[in-house]
Amino acid sequence: MRILVVEDHPTLGTDLKRGLENSHYSVDLVTTGIEALNIGSTNAYNLFILDVLLPGLNGWELCQQLRERDITAPILFLTALNKVDQRIKGLDMGADDYLTKPFAFQELEARVRALLRRDNAPQAPILRFMDISIDTRTHEVKRGERSLTLSSKEYALLDFLLRHPRHVLSRTMIAEHVWDYDADHLSNVIDVYIRYLRTKLCAEGEPDVIHTIRGAGYQLKEPVK
Repeated sequence: MRILVVEDHPTLGTDLKRGLENSHYSVDLVTTGIEALNIGSTNAYNLFILDVLLPGLNGWELCQQLRERDITAPILFLTALNKVDQRIKGLDMGADDYLTKPFAFQELEARVRALLRRDNAPQAPILRFMDISIDTRTHEVKRGERSLTLSSKEYALLDFLLRHPRHVLSRTMIAEHVWDYDADHLSNVIDVYIRYLRTKLCAEGEPDVIHTIRGAGYQLKEPVK
């Protein structure tokens, strides 16, 4: 899942990005409304987290312009503006949720999970394919009875594959959903992480279920017999 955080506070923005990445989301961070509008209009995001008091284009205006461009991904305002009329304004501008600062990060995570569930077709909390499973609530990953320890990117990659079983996923699609928008040379990086993931999934001789589709990308499907 890919999130755009728009926050100009130098410490809070970095902390939000780090905390959400530790929860296995792919997170981009920008500090101005104009930059957010530009990349938010040209990249596929599952969720926007916006401050209101931004330099130049403020959060109200940014939210309105995203909606005017037919961007339907959920928008969460995260702001120090805590009056009732300000919360109402944010929701009326097109936001889906409103959380005031200071806040508990656990509550932010819960709201993010709720908004991402709303943005997608209903999903069971546990993603499964054959004997591979991810508990999206606890981030526990298992193959059969064996627990796997994955890095944040490995987890995000497996999550994306499990949400699209038997679909051929191009490297571009994987990059857009798992990596930051400004990452370079992603084709080789993706290949490396696919190899890491295969190694962990097949560490005890289990069959490989991540298939390389030459010239097209990767596919999660049953092993060839």
